[in-house]
Amino acid sequence: MASNLDTLVTVFGGSGFLGRSVVRALCKRDYRVRVAVRRPELAGHLQPLGRVGQIHAVQSNLRYPASIEAAMRDADIAINLVGILAESGAQTFDTVQAEGAGAVAKAAAAAGARMVHVSAIGADENSSSRYARAKAAGERAVLSAVPSATVLRPSVVFGPEDEFTNRFASLAWMSPALPLIGGGATKLQPVYVGDVATAVADAADGKTKAGATYELGGPEVLTMREIMEIILSIIGRRRMLVSLPFGLAKLQALFLQFAPGPLQLTPDQVELLRSDNVVSEAAKAAGLTLQGLGIVPDSLAAIAPQYLWRFRKSGQFSHKGA
Repeated sequence: MASNLDTLVTVFGGSGFLGRSVVRALCKRDYRVRVAVRRPELAGHLQPLGRVGQIHAVQSNLRYPASIEAAMRDADIAINLVGILAESGAQTFDTVQAEGAGAVAKAAAAAGARMVHVSAIGADENSSSRYARAKAAGERAVLSAVPSATVLRPSVVFGPEDEFTNRFASLAWMSPALPLIGGGATKLQPVYVGDVATAVADAADGKTKAGATYELGGPEVLTMREIMEIILSIIGRRRMLVSLPFGLAKLQALFLQFAPGPLQLTPDQVELLRSDNVVSEAAKAAGLTLQGLGIVPDSLAAIAPQYLWRFRKSGQFSHKGA
């Protein structure tokens, strides 16, 4: 039986939040990993995740097909994790998440490689959100080039270095109030980054159905208000939760889209919050979920205290009552 050490996996976007967990999961299964990123000189933090020589970073930009083809040379599996939450310059939703995903799939097809594509729950070509429409276009382009590709659609992903729980905890650290866009009634199914990485590695192992779309969610469906309350409880802070109508939130986002760090909010992100982000009943019935892959997902309340403690008043030394 051949070892995974004989299998080369090219991971596009492997240096980001999800990427580092995917690279770690692949290394644990003895794959050779080529990480294709725009700035390979900034990907040195990946090296300790594997053995000496197991991980190699190369330059690639999804807007330039030639760089994608070079990154796919001699690879057996292509994994595309590239996604953006806000547009910047030439990095638009369409160029990165639609055209870029299609370029990766075409390169994978030309190399005869298997393909795993990470999209997002909520991908919909009819959505009012440009992010969601681009995700749907990316899925369509991937399956057109590689019909046997596995598409994974996670709900909002949390974990260390995420831009979700850390963002709201940071806002709670600096502000006396937190906004609840649309009243905080939007439902999400937060999924732990480690569980998503395990699903990606399972797909690389060939444990997923060819051409299928999996929806990945955590064990609980929570409203935005409930998520805020969990975060505040973890960091031991009391803050006002202020309801903010969608119209007003979108108006504010016209200005906040240029704000730095956790204060940034784009009009498109407001549009995304108009729709629930949960695993569909159809995916559950077909077994196209984490549970269908035999993965027991971890909850937000179980994992987030392990890294959000830094937002408590005294950090790791804060007393948490029983």
